[in-house]
Amino acid sequence: MRVLIVLALSLVSLLSRADEHDQLYQLAGWAQQREHFGAALAAAQQRYRGTLPPALYQALVDNSNRRFAAAAMETRALDSLRARLPDPLPAIRFFDSPLGRAVVLREVQATAPAALAQHADGLPRVAASAARRALVQRLGRVLPAREAGAEVSLALAGVAADSLSQMLPGLPGLLGNGGPEQLLGGSRERLAEKIDADLENTLLHVYRDLSDAQLGEFVAFAESLEGQAYYAAALQAVRAALQGGQ
Repeated sequence: MRVLIVLALSLVSLLSRADEHDQLYQLAGWAQQREHFGAALAAAQQRYRGTLPPALYQALVDNSNRRFAAAAMETRALDSLRARLPDPLPAIRFFDSPLGRAVVLREVQATAPAALAQHADGLPRVAASAARRALVQRLGRVLPAREAGAEVSLALAGVAADSLSQMLPGLPGLLGNGGPEQLLGGSRERLAEKIDADLENTLLHVYRDLSDAQLGEFVAFAESLEGQAYYAAALQAVRAALQGGQ
């Protein structure tokens, strides 16, 4: 009987942990960001409609819909988050605070389809004081924005390469042993560098409605051990969600 009680308590503890990661997933805006990615994917599919032969276009749509199925992406992201963030409570406390909710709101607004369409040609330059720029520069050093942005861009580009490889079986040999992924691999660093070049202005734009005091508190969380643990796990969860369906 004692063994059964211990097992029951262990099971309850595990279920509690699972619920905490689900809670963090919602609080940190992952569900909304996944929806925004789905909208970006649909827009990318439409751009290819008039430029590809029908069979290749359909392969692209089928491949991308299968690889980026919403439920599967969510499962992969949550599984990764659970594996890499043993204690989600510090992140939950931050994102469930007024400041955390304000941060998530601005991040979700920045990736909404309407916002992306409005700034398709680039973000406006944001004027800021030296003190605020210093805060944003610190934030840029600890947030995995450049790495996550590169992963999203390469995931979308990779669908086209995968579809082309499917229609032209000899293509991987022409590209080398790595196939389309090898072709795109060298772009990861270039994309990260490009994102990094405009990262300061991007962060100034995204968090423009936060006061200097709020921005300072956000930086403090992001630089803390708990914040770094969350963002390191979040980057791996992004990669798992995007790449796990290949």
